[in-house]
Order: sequence, then structure tokens, then C-alpha cells
Amino acid sequence: MRCAVIGHVEWIESVLVDHVPGPGQIAHAAADWAESAGGGAVVAVQLTKLAGTCDFFTALGDDELGHRSVERLTALGVDVHVEWFGTTRRAFVQVDADGERTITTVGPKLRPRTLPAMDDYDAVFFVAGEPEALRTARAACFIAATPRELPTLLEGGVPLDLLVGSGTDPGERYDGGLDVSLLVLTEGGHGGVAGGQRFEPAPVPGPVADTYGAGDSFAAALCFALARGDDLDAALALATRAGAAVITGKGPFIAQISDAGGR
Repeated sequence: MRCAVIGHVEWIESVLVDHVPGPGQIAHAAADWAESAGGGAVVAVQLTKLAGTCDFFTALGDDELGHRSVERLTALGVDVHVEWFGTTRRAFVQVDADGERTITTVGPKLRPRTLPAMDDYDAVFFVAGEPEALRTARAACFIAATPRELPTLLEGGVPLDLLVGSGTDPGERYDGGLDVSLLVLTEGGHGGVAGGQRFEPAPVPGPVADTYGAGDSFAAALCFALARGDDLDAALALATRAGAAVITGKGPFIAQISDAGGR
């Protein structure tokens, strides 16, 4: 399969906190991990591990963190294609004793603006980009997206094969308005809803380290499986396994699955 991702990158600095502070409170933290991540990067690496290769179309600042991000993602096997402008976005992640993460971003999200022809791609995941990039991506055989970019999806006005996001995150709320073949909303450890039917989570294969990247890895695996022709039950089995695996490793990449499994 030939796969591509259109999306953003954030340079993440994660710390372990004794608690997530409320207004006026102080939390004590220990350094955890620093990594090139963000939704676009996480989906691209997971697709690379499942498909063997993935083109990642992104935008980065021509700065130290931008070039470090390209080096890191390239080392993970991703074919990175960059539009250089602006300043690379950063984010700070607080991970509590239960492995739950709270994210604060710094700076605007850099969205890819232009793409090459996409008609020879089997699967494209649109994580973030400008509306014209979305229209170009629609030439692929299968296109998935996330409700995080709902204004762009509405402006782009193309039919989507898969819309997948969190059913508990207000930032991914979806109340309709798009031409979507399959809507999937996750609920973390409670599974989620796919096409109006509930599905169960996969068992977590070890102690929880942190939950960063679980949702995006789930989404990437679901896109991959459906695009290659799996039925929905088989695709959800692969996707829930991908989401469960990630939370056993520090950061989004260490524990991502690389076995695409059966159909």
C-alpha cells in the first residue's frame, strides 16, 4: 500500500507531575521525554510501521526544532516532505501518576498548503492542512480525517471515507455537516462507537506509561486496515490493538505496533 499523511508537527517536552495543577496551584515535576510528535507525526510513523513506508507532507519553521524534527522522523523511516515557513510549534505535556496527559501548545499550528498529485495513493490521512490541500488529497483511493480540523473540512467540501476522533474531547466534537462514509468516535478505555455501533477496547499489553499518541495511533491503524480492504470488525481489532500498545511506552513511538496482522 502507498500511504500519505498531511499534517502538523509539534516538538513535545513531557514531564511527570505529582498532580495536574489547578488555578493558582504549583505542581512538582521530573523530566520525562522530548520528541518530535504532534498528530501528523504520530499518524505518519504508525502508518510507516504498518505499511513499510509513508510520505508525510508537513510544514515546519526553518529553525533548530524544525530540522531536528525532520532528522528524527526520517530516522523512524518516514519520507518527510516539508514546506518551510513560520516557527516550529512546541508543546508541553504533563503526565500524572495514572499516565493521563495534559497538553499545552505554544505557537500556531503550521498547516501544509500545497501537495503533489495524490491519485496514486491507496490511503491518505488528512490531519491538518489548508482547504486546497484537502481537495488535492481527495484524489486518493481512501481518505481519512479528524474532527480537530472541522472548519477546514467544511470549507474543503470533499467526501471522506473515514472521520475518526475522540468522543470525549470537546475539541473533536462533531455534529454533522460533512459527507462521511464512516464516523468513529473513541472513548479511551471504554472503546467507542463506529458507524453507530459500540466496540470494545483491546487489552493493554503491559503497565501504562503514558497515553500520549494512543488516539492518533488508533486512527492511523484504522485508516490503514480499511483502505487495504479489511471489514470493519477486523479493522477495529487492529486499531484497538494499536491504541492499547502505545500507552505502554514512553512517548508515542516506542510501543507502536509494526505487525499489520491478518485480514
